[in-house]
Amino acid sequence: MTPRERWLVLFSGEKPDRIPTDYWATDEVTNRLLRELRCSDLEALYDKLHIDGVTRVEPPRLKNHPPDDPEADIWGVRKRKMDYGAGIYEEFETHPLAAITTVEQVYEFKWPSADDHDYEYYRTKIKSVPRHRTIRSGDFEPYLIYCSMRGLEQALMDVREHPDILAAALECIFNYYYDLNRRIYEIGKGIIDVSYIAEDLGGQTGLLMGLEDIRRFILPNQKRMADLGRSYGVHIFYHTDGDVREVIPDLISVTGIELLNPIQWRCPSMNREQLVHDFGDRIIFHGAMDNQHTLPFGTVDEVRAEVLENIRIFAPARWICAPCHNLQPITPTQNIITMYETIHEHGRL
Repeated sequence: MTPRERWLVLFSGEKPDRIPTDYWATDEVTNRLLRELRCSDLEALYDKLHIDGVTRVEPPRLKNHPPDDPEADIWGVRKRKMDYGAGIYEEFETHPLAAITTVEQVYEFKWPSADDHDYEYYRTKIKSVPRHRTIRSGDFEPYLIYCSMRGLEQALMDVREHPDILAAALECIFNYYYDLNRRIYEIGKGIIDVSYIAEDLGGQTGLLMGLEDIRRFILPNQKRMADLGRSYGVHIFYHTDGDVREVIPDLISVTGIELLNPIQWRCPSMNREQLVHDFGDRIIFHGAMDNQHTLPFGTVDEVRAEVLENIRIFAPARWICAPCHNLQPITPTQNIITMYETIHEHGRL
């Protein structure tokens, strides 16, 4: 089977010739692997490590900044590069909605427009992309954007203190993405395989907000966006970090997710066997290779043992082997190679 066929067989409810794999990593890790494994590009790296990775295609923005701030992104947020020794992350530096106090001010904000994208370029690109890999296009992660615009602490407090402001801003963000994704799906109809819907709902030991709050502020718009994708035959890839066992039934029944990423099984309620028992007949599991301890700090033997353990645990279900979030620069190259070599050797179905 081709990498794309392996993914699509899983979405059809069946099992492919072998357990598919995927790749998530920081740019620093990718550049290191390309150099050390002597690969010319990401496709060559996928081939060398037998990775069934996806191809992402999005319409480029024609406008990258608001008209009054050339240093901010389209949401009016400035970012600062933070060097942590092994690599660089961007942190939110400004919060353009931090001082607002009314819903009227939310609607007065200069929100980005879906018109500000190059759809002709996208049309050419999406129709020329090789079809042996799963094609991903379109995304939606509104509360993360709201946190960047409002400030994390205030965004969390708004659930209780300013729910009207939170709801209004989320609706504005939704409208932008609904229009953008609708155009993407129309142009890429019959080509796009998966779309990315996400919200980090969990911390290390539980949900970041109450389940009823998630049902009120998060799930309804997720369902509307997922329904849009499904109307074009697009499968829903869903990402949420952390300890989220409590909300998975809603993600399945309301949002209608088909794939759950990243399965951080070291969180208290994310026991893999129990997840397979409770949800293995309804969703695909994606990830589950521990990126907090095993991959960065474990030995080669421990990485190999975790792959084999996951093969056993997910045997009754559908699973895509991948790190449970981006591989970090502290992760040894040999551990990464071992993960992919072990699943390739032992993942035949």
